[in-house]
Amino acid sequence: MADLAAFLRIDQWPPVPDLFFWASLTLIAGALLGEAVFRQFGLPRIVGYSAAGMALAATGFGLEGARLDGIARVVVDLALALLLFELGSRVNLRWLRANPMLPWTSAAESLASFGAIAVVLHWLGFEIHVALACAALTASTSGAVVGRVASELNTAGQVTERMIVLAALNTLYAVLALKLTIGWLHMDQRGDWVQGVSQPLYTFAGSVLLAIVLSRAVGWVMRRLELRDENAVLLLLGLVLIAVTGARLLGLSTLLVPLLAGVMLRNASQRPCIWPRHFGTAGGVLVLMLFVVSGSAWSVATVAAGAVAALALLAARALAKALVLVATARAGGIDTRQGLALGLALTPLSATSLVLLSELQATHPQVSSQIAPVVLAAVAVMALVGPIAVQWGLRLTGEYRPGRRSAARGQQ
Repeated sequence: MADLAAFLRIDQWPPVPDLFFWASLTLIAGALLGEAVFRQFGLPRIVGYSAAGMALAATGFGLEGARLDGIARVVVDLALALLLFELGSRVNLRWLRANPMLPWTSAAESLASFGAIAVVLHWLGFEIHVALACAALTASTSGAVVGRVASELNTAGQVTERMIVLAALNTLYAVLALKLTIGWLHMDQRGDWVQGVSQPLYTFAGSVLLAIVLSRAVGWVMRRLELRDENAVLLLLGLVLIAVTGARLLGLSTLLVPLLAGVMLRNASQRPCIWPRHFGTAGGVLVLMLFVVSGSAWSVATVAAGAVAALALLAARALAKALVLVATARAGGIDTRQGLALGLALTPLSATSLVLLSELQATHPQVSSQIAPVVLAAVAVMALVGPIAVQWGLRLTGEYRPGRRSAARGQQ
């Protein structure tokens, strides 16, 4: 065979698959699994995408050392940027002003989740600064999961809109909490109060400025081009991607920039933004790979090490969210059942926590090494449970009805 391969000018025999081959195979597997769970079980497709990533991790090909770097970090940053930009473009700040109870509910829910996680982890034996760092990484809801499931199920209503707004605010709180935690660690462990104060301020101010530039650039495109046109979609995609690249180069938040840009763009006009689905096929591929990567961010050893603390964390987190949202439901204009459904829909935990964990690893590797098993075990559990929880929450209020959706597809 070697002689035949040489005659046919095959450079290497036996052939060894490269990274591109395995990435393509993973893409195919994720797409097939996503379609299978959607058609056979009526579940969101991202459950299948995450299952493909979990299969990779189970065979030892997951994220090495739980570190987001190289091509994996690029995929995660770009896909999250698209989803968070789209999520932000659905946040109407005028509604927050008209319903002041909503931002108060958001703040109370986030603080309760943060406090519950920190208390439980400290009770389990983690040092207080480690427990606080872990709470900063895991208290928030995954805006990527919430936005993707709501978009796929095509839901609308009071719970859906509140879920979108609260998830967007959760992402803002998560970045703020992590930067403040990192600043506190700088001052507490290194005595460097200058860096502890200046670094969070730089991150937020710089992210806001870059978000303003991105929102104005996208607004300029929207006013001059038809968004259904393929060239306009590519231009929008390019603008978002170059903004995220700039954020990475400048040390800004790759989560805040697209989210704030979407919010600014949505509220600069009375007219809501209607985006092409995931900014075209290229964006859809990135979204698929995002959930494959986040689903692969674990190993048997890390899950075994952090499973108990992760389950306790998730239970405390879910209970805190549910209690606050049920308690404030009627004051916010919804009934108790809708409040319970909203609490269920806000339980997802995904790639946002992985990005925050990678930022903590870059500045405080000793602290991150202690909480990494807990965070990764929690993300592994919620990779499959989170999207289903969103679906059940929306179904509980009648905003998602499988039969109605199937009938609509049949009429198309």
